[in-house]
Amino acid sequence: MDGGGRLDQSLMRSGPSGTGQAGASLDGPARSRVATAGRGFGGFAPAWPVAWRRFAGRCGARLDRLPAPPGIGVAATALLIAATLSYGTVKGDHIPDLVNWFKDARDTVANSLGFHIATIALTGSKQVSREEILTTAGVSGRASLLFLDADAARARLMANPWIADAAVLKLYPDRLQITVTERQAFALWQKDGRLSVIAADGTVLESFVENRYLGLPLVVGRGAQRQAEDFLAVIDRYPAIRAVLRASILVAERRWNLRLGNGIDVRLPEANVEAALARLVALDRDKKLLSRDIDAVDMRLPDRVIVRLSDVAAQARADALKDKKKKKAGDA
Repeated sequence: MDGGGRLDQSLMRSGPSGTGQAGASLDGPARSRVATAGRGFGGFAPAWPVAWRRFAGRCGARLDRLPAPPGIGVAATALLIAATLSYGTVKGDHIPDLVNWFKDARDTVANSLGFHIATIALTGSKQVSREEILTTAGVSGRASLLFLDADAARARLMANPWIADAAVLKLYPDRLQITVTERQAFALWQKDGRLSVIAADGTVLESFVENRYLGLPLVVGRGAQRQAEDFLAVIDRYPAIRAVLRASILVAERRWNLRLGNGIDVRLPEANVEAALARLVALDRDKKLLSRDIDAVDMRLPDRVIVRLSDVAAQARADALKDKKKKKAGDA
C-alpha cells in the first residue's frame, strides 16, 4: 500500500496469455457460466434444467435406498413364464387346443358339482341320426349341462339342411331335451348336369341321389328349385298330365316346358298355365294328340296350338304328299 492507504498495484491483472489485457482470470466453471449467459432470456441462463436434474437425482437415490417389494421376483418370473407360454401358443397354432382344454376343465368341475347330463330326450329325428344330432349340438360324454350353450347348439342344428327347426331345452340339474323338425325330400333338381335332392322350400338336402329318391318329380334349370312347389301343385290338378310327366324344365326363370315320357315337349305359356293344361288334356282326350308321332306341342299362343311332327312322321308326310301329287298328275 502507498502512504495514503491505497494499494500500490491494480486489482486487475493480465490474463494467462500474457497479453497485458486488463481483466480478471476466470476458471472453467465460471467461464462456462459466462459463455452461456448470453443464451438465456434477457442475457441470463435459465436455472430450471439444473434444478430439475438435481431433483431427479435425489429421487433416484432415494428409490435406490428403498427395499424391493416382497414377492416381486416371483411375480416377475410368473409374468415371464406366462409371456413365454402365450408366445409359444400363438406361434405354434395351439390356441384351439388351449380352448378345448379350458372347456374340458370347466365341464369337469361342473360335472363334479352335479351338473352332468344324465338324461337326453330327443324327438323328431328320422333322416338325421341321433349321434349326428348330439355331435352337432356339442353334447358329448364330458359336456356339462351348466356350460352347454343352448342357443349356439340350436344354431348349429339348424345349419343342417335336413333340420327346418330345432329347440334345445336345459332342465336342471341333469336333463336335456332336444326337439327337431325335419324337412322332407320333395323333388329332384338338375342344374348344370348335376342332380340334387331338394325340399319343398328349395333347400338342397343331398347332392347325392340315392335309389329311394328316384321316384321324385324332376325339375330342371336355374331357379327351378324355388318355383317347383307352386308349379307342381298346378300339375297335380291334372292327373292325366302328371302320369306321363318325366321332367319340368324352367326356361329363363319365366315359364315352363314339360318333357313327357314318350319324348314329346309341351311348351307352356308364361301366364294362364292352367288354361293351357286344360286345353292340352282336352286335345289328348278328343284327338289322342299325345299318342301321335310328334315331337312338340307349342301352347304359348292363346288362340292356337302348334304341333311339330317328328322327323320320321314329317318324312312320311312329305312322301305321301309327293305320291298324291303324282297321282293327280297321272289322272290329268
